[in-house]
Amino acid sequence: MEINSPKFKIIVKTRALKNEILDFDKEKQAYKVCIKAIPSKGNANKEIIKFLSKQLKKKVKIVSGLRSKEKIIETYL
Repeated sequence: MEINSPKFKIIVKTRALKNEILDFDKEKQAYKVCIKAIPSKGNANKEIIKFLSKQLKKKVKIVSGLRSKEKIIETYL
């Protein structure tokens, strides 16, 4: 999936069967992302960063929503 914006919103579903980007929610203007990790001790956030970095071939960081299902992600070089 191609994400061209340096900042974008995601909605995370944890405890999934596999890590994947499902689709784009037009109403919430966010990508739906499934992550295998559980949301405990920052494990899901670490998994999100690792997964999205690999998918986008860029470094990413979570700039908002560390304790929420809705997060703002920023890409950088």
